[in-house]
Amino acid sequence: MPIFEYSCAACGNEFETLVRPSSPAPSCPKCHATDLHKKLSSFSAHTGSGGGGSVHSHPGPCGSCGHPGGPGSCQVH
Repeated sequence: MPIFEYSCAACGNEFETLVRPSSPAPSCPKCHATDLHKKLSSFSAHTGSGGGGSVHSHPGPCGSCGHPGGPGSCQVH
């Protein structure tokens, strides 16, 4: 189940919440408003081979300008 990040338009509170298919629409935990803006979130993947090590996934370069920080890092779009 995905965890989404939101920003409340009413009070500016930023929070994250677990979203289930059967869940009602989220509301701000601070002011209970429902006018929320979903934020662009980054993620990482953890894959293991059982050896206790971890591999972290990082975004590839921006498709527009090639900035190594990944999509959206160049502030062009």
